[in-house]
Amino acid sequence: MKLLNPKIRQKFAESLKAVLPVVGIVIVLSFTIAPITSSILLCFLVGAVMVMAGMMFFTLGAEMSMTPMGEKVGARMTQSKNILLIVVLSFLLGVVITISEPDLQVLATQVPSVPNMTLILAVAVGVGIFLVIALLRMLIGVALPPLLTFFYIAVFVLAFLVPENFRAVAFDSGGVTTGPMTVPFIMALGVGIASIRNDHHAADDSFGLVALCSIGPILAVMVLGLIYKPTNADYQPVAIPEIADSVELAQLFAHGIPDYMKEIALSLLPIVLFFGLFQIFALRLSGKTLIGLVYTYIGLVLFLTGANVGFMPAGNYLGQVMAARSYRWVLVPVGALIGYFIVKAEPAVYVLNHQVEELTDGAISARSMGISLSVGVSLSVALAMIRVLTGIPILWFLIPGYGVAIGLSFFVPKIFTAIAFDSGGVASGPMTATFLLPLAQGACVAVGGNLVADAFGVVAMVAMTPLITIQILGMVYQLKQQKSGAGVFAGAADAFGALDENAIIEL
Repeated sequence: MKLLNPKIRQKFAESLKAVLPVVGIVIVLSFTIAPITSSILLCFLVGAVMVMAGMMFFTLGAEMSMTPMGEKVGARMTQSKNILLIVVLSFLLGVVITISEPDLQVLATQVPSVPNMTLILAVAVGVGIFLVIALLRMLIGVALPPLLTFFYIAVFVLAFLVPENFRAVAFDSGGVTTGPMTVPFIMALGVGIASIRNDHHAADDSFGLVALCSIGPILAVMVLGLIYKPTNADYQPVAIPEIADSVELAQLFAHGIPDYMKEIALSLLPIVLFFGLFQIFALRLSGKTLIGLVYTYIGLVLFLTGANVGFMPAGNYLGQVMAARSYRWVLVPVGALIGYFIVKAEPAVYVLNHQVEELTDGAISARSMGISLSVGVSLSVALAMIRVLTGIPILWFLIPGYGVAIGLSFFVPKIFTAIAFDSGGVASGPMTATFLLPLAQGACVAVGGNLVADAFGVVAMVAMTPLITIQILGMVYQLKQQKSGAGVFAGAADAFGALDENAIIEL
C-alpha cells in the first residue's frame, strides 16, 4: 500500500485542481447574481467533495486496469490474424463497454418518451458496429478524413429526416457515449493493435477509434427518432432538494449511494465476465489489475453520486435563476467561463491528454491539449446558451462546425485529426451531462423554450468545438516543425516502435 500512497496523493492533487475552479465559480455566482437556496449549495459542496474523491480513485483504477486490459486485448486480437474473430470480439467489446458507460445512463434518464434500456441498447449496438469499422480501418490502413467525411454526410442527411425535436438528443448521445469507461479501454485497444504494426503510420492510426465510435450512437438514435417522438410534456424536471439540517443532508447522499453501487456493479459485471473469460484463455493479468477494477468501481460510485445528487440540481437551479433575470444574456459569458474549467474535471480528459503526451513522446503536451480543449468547450457552451435563449436550430451550428472540422482534416497532420475527433467525444462526459445539460434545461424552463429541441444539444456542441481547436493546434505545431526543419512528430514514431508486445505484457 506504501507504493500506492504517492500515486494516490498525485491523483488527489489533480482532481482538486480540476474541480475547485468550478466550485469557486458556483460559489461566486450564488453570492452575487444567482442566489441559490442553502439546501442546493450544501448538496453541491458535498457533491464536489465526492466528485473529487471519485476522480482520484477512477483515474488511478483506469491506469491499473482498463488501460492494460485494453492494450493486451488489442494485441492478442491482432496477433490472431483471424478477421472474423476480430469482427465478432470488437462488436461484443463495443456493446459491453457502452452498456457500462455511466454518463450514457445519466442521459437516458433525461430523454423523454424513449425507454432507458431501449436507448442504451441502441447506442451500444451503434458503438459495437463502429468499433468494428474503426479496428478494420487500423488493420487495413484506411485514412481517417475520408471516412469521417462519408459518415458525417450520412449523419446530416439522416438528420433532415428525423423530427426536429430529436436531432439534439441524437447528437448528444454521440458525445456522452465516449466517457470514463469507454475512452480508457478503446484508446488502449488502439495502442495494443498499433504496437503489433511495424510501419511508421502506427502512431497516427492508434488514435481515431473514439472519433468513429462517436458516430454510431448518433445514427442509432436517429433511427429511434423515426419511431419515438419526444415532447415537452414527457420531460421530468430535476428534483430540487430541500433539507432542514445536516442529518437530512447525510441521508440524501446515503440514499443515493446504494443505488449507484448497484447501478455501477451491474454496469461493470459484463466487463468483469468478459475479461474473466479472456484471462482464462488468452490474457495473463496480474492481481494489480483486479485492484484497479475495485478502484474504478469505488471511483465511479463516488463520482456519479456526487454529480447526480449534488451537481445536477445546482446546475438546473442556476440556469433557472440566471435566465429569469432581466440580464439573462449573462448566461453566455458565465456558460463560457464554466465550460473552460469544467472540461478539466472530466475523468476521461485526463486519460486522453496524458496518453497523447506519452505516445507522441512529448511532442504534444498534456498542457497544450488541456488549454485547447478548454478553449473549445468554453466556446461551445457559450454557443449552447445562445441557442437556449434564442431557439436557433442546432443544425445551424453543427453543419458549419463539422464542415470546418472535416475541411481542416485534409490539411493538418493525420495524428492531429485523429486526436481532435477523439477529443470531441472525450470532452463531453459525465460532468457535461450532470451539470451543463441541467444548466441549459433550467434556463430553457425560465425562458419558456422548447426543452427537447433547445436544451438538449449542449453535449453535441461540447463535442464539436474541440475538433476545430485541436486541429488548429496541429497547424501551429506543423508550422513550428517546418520552421525548425524537423519532421512532424519524428519522435512519436520512435516511441511507438518501442511499444512491442513484450512491453505491453509487462504493463
